[in-house]
Amino acid sequence: MSYARPDALVSTEWLAAHLDAPDIRIVDGSFYLPAQNRDPRAEFVNQHIPGAVFFDIDEIADTTSPLPHMLPSPEKFSSRVRKLGLGDGNKIIVYDTTPMTGACRVWWMFRAMGHKDVAVLDGGLPKWMAEGRPVTDDPTPPRERHFTARLDNTLVRSIDDVRVLLDGKREQVVDARAANRFRGEVPEPRAGLRSGHMPGALNLPYNDLLNAKTGTMLPDAELKARIKASGIDPAKKVTASCGSGVTACVVGLALYLTGAPEAAIYDGSWTEWGGRADTPIVTGP
Repeated sequence: MSYARPDALVSTEWLAAHLDAPDIRIVDGSFYLPAQNRDPRAEFVNQHIPGAVFFDIDEIADTTSPLPHMLPSPEKFSSRVRKLGLGDGNKIIVYDTTPMTGACRVWWMFRAMGHKDVAVLDGGLPKWMAEGRPVTDDPTPPRERHFTARLDNTLVRSIDDVRVLLDGKREQVVDARAANRFRGEVPEPRAGLRSGHMPGALNLPYNDLLNAKTGTMLPDAELKARIKASGIDPAKKVTASCGSGVTACVVGLALYLTGAPEAAIYDGSWTEWGGRADTPIVTGP
C-alpha cells in the first residue's frame, strides 16, 4: 500500500490488536439513503465491534437546515461527541457497514472540527466479520470526555464558495456521483432534483476508488491512476461534491492518502445545487 499519508486508514488486523488500547475509540458511522429502508442505529444495536459507539450522521448535523446532514456548529458537534465519550487525546477509528461511505463522512467531520487523529477502518464491518472477528450486542457505556472543536474552514465549501471556484478555477471541483448521474442520463435518487453536473466539474465516481470485492481502498498506485484518469491535477486543491456530501468524502480520503492537498467538501452537494433554479447545470461528459 505505502500511502503518502497512511495515518488515515487502519487495517482490520491493526484494530484487532488495539481493541483494548486505552486511547482508542471506535465509532460506527453507518449511513443509508432513505430509499434503502435500513436503520443503521438498529443494526448497530444488534451487532457492532466491541467498544464501539454509534455516530448518527443525520442527528449530529445542522437539523435547522432544509438540506440533509449538513455539518453542525462546532458547539453542537462538541456537545454530541463528548456524550459519546469521544474527546481530546483519543485516536478515533471509524467504520461502517457499506463500506466505507458513512465512515469517510465521519472521518471528514472530525477533521473539519479540528480533530486530526482519526482514521477509517479499511473494508469496514463486512471485512471485519468476514474474517471472523468479534462483534457484540452489548452497549458501550460512554464516559463523557472533553472535546475541543475548532472549525477548519479550509475543508468546507458553501454554494457561494463553489460558484466562485467554478468561475475562477482556483480549485478543481470533483463530482463523486456515478457517471450516468454526472452526465444527466438518469434521474436523481432524491425527488425534485435536476439531472446533470456543474459546468467545469470533473467526475470521479467514489466506488472507482474501492476494491469491488473487499470494499477496501485501492492501493496507492491504483488510486493515483484513477485520480489522474479523471483529469484531476494532484498538485491542485479539490473541492469534492456528490449527492448529499457523504460519498464526496471517499474522494477526500483517497486524495489525502495519496498526498494531494487536503480536499474540501461542498456540504450541500447536488441536493442543494440540483434543487435550485438559479444554478447552472450541464449534461453529457
